[in-house]
Amino acid sequence: MKRLAVLGASGHGKVVADTAQHCGWEQVDFFDDAWPGRTHNGHWPVVGDSAALQARLQDYQGVIVAIGNNGIRHAKLEALSGAGAPLVSLLHPMAFVSQYASIGPGSVVFAGAVVNADARVGYGAILNTGCSVDHDCVLGNAVHVSPGARLAGAVSVGDRSWVGIGACARQLTRLGCDVTVGAGACVVSDVADGKVVVGVPAKVVVTG
Repeated sequence: MKRLAVLGASGHGKVVADTAQHCGWEQVDFFDDAWPGRTHNGHWPVVGDSAALQARLQDYQGVIVAIGNNGIRHAKLEALSGAGAPLVSLLHPMAFVSQYASIGPGSVVFAGAVVNADARVGYGAILNTGCSVDHDCVLGNAVHVSPGARLAGAVSVGDRSWVGIGACARQLTRLGCDVTVGAGACVVSDVADGKVVVGVPAKVVVTG
């Protein structure tokens, strides 16, 4: 029996688990630090906390992190990788991923997403429902491209950056690490590390 362990019993985790079943995983177990107070995440059991997952890695053929926060997901993936966890990626059968694209371990590609030729995606990425990542894009680790977001050709996105729902980025633009692109924004020029941009065209929001 193919058994998958999912760290993070969230709403996002439900979509990860559902995608896993569409990908042929026969048993999906959640681990979350809210256990034992929380025993289910929708249709799936929560069987232990993060320490229990570390102790039971040998029981699973695959492990994935279903935590929406990019920084936390990145850290958890690195810890699990260091512990020898069998990190896997999940590509929903209703997504299109070019045979010439590459997707790093621990990533999820949900239904309706499109990843075109020579796109390169790092580990722990979320390519959410109906998003598109066009040819020659380069995405770092623990990036999240939200539902309906669009990256045109050869866009670069740094580690842990988040592209909000319905946002888009013009071809050849570069988004640094830890960037946040607001919902519906249109990025037409490069964005430096750590910046938050909103609007059409997207402009930097001054914070703090």
